[in-house]
Amino acid sequence: MAPPAMQGVAQQLILDRQVGSYRVPEGWFIWAAGNRKEDRASVFEMPSPLANRFLHLSVGVDFDSFKAYALERRLHEQVLAFLAFRPTLLHKLNPKEPAWPSPRSWEMASCLHQGGLDVDPAIGEAAASEFRAYLKVYTRLPDLDKVLTGKGARLKFPEEPSGRWATAIGLTMRASTAEQGLAAFQWLVAKATAEWVQLFASDLVAQMRRTNQVGVLAKMVADEPALQAFLKDYRELLGR
Repeated sequence: MAPPAMQGVAQQLILDRQVGSYRVPEGWFIWAAGNRKEDRASVFEMPSPLANRFLHLSVGVDFDSFKAYALERRLHEQVLAFLAFRPTLLHKLNPKEPAWPSPRSWEMASCLHQGGLDVDPAIGEAAASEFRAYLKVYTRLPDLDKVLTGKGARLKFPEEPSGRWATAIGLTMRASTAEQGLAAFQWLVAKATAEWVQLFASDLVAQMRRTNQVGVLAKMVADEPALQAFLKDYRELLGR
């Protein structure tokens, strides 16, 4: 977004690593970040001589990276479950609207939703309508708190993908102790297919690692015969 005059000054700094008497210290790297012209972000086109002084890398949105960030930042469970179900809405630019979905605006939406407010001002009406429709899924979920306390033997894993995402994400975010994580792990092994168990295990390990409980959880899993089929993959997760 720098105007052409400022970009011209930067040319010597980028290529020669100095401007006037100032020299960039050894071991320092120069990075520049900006939006594309097609993003309609009020950018000035970079002059060809300046562009030729850079290596150009395109950065895209990645849901798995956002999910790791969201779990660490404790974004609202329902926001993360919805995006797991509809990852294409993580970033959907709409230059005709002031509010549209992006990782940044979903974090703002999470704060609004946590406070009982509409998320439309953060992500726009279209995405907000889909999000509100998705929330109906939560009326049909199994009792996740019972699962986490080991009392979910009679509860079924949802059949619809939307409910499965909500269940897996919900169990991950609500498991605050290794005991709860183990109970959820056991229930999923008994009720769900391997792909959902693996998804939960990967996210749970990250959660437990952040709270310094991964060692306790690993020992508990190793002592459970019913989990032996998943133990190899689980150990690989723990070793990362």
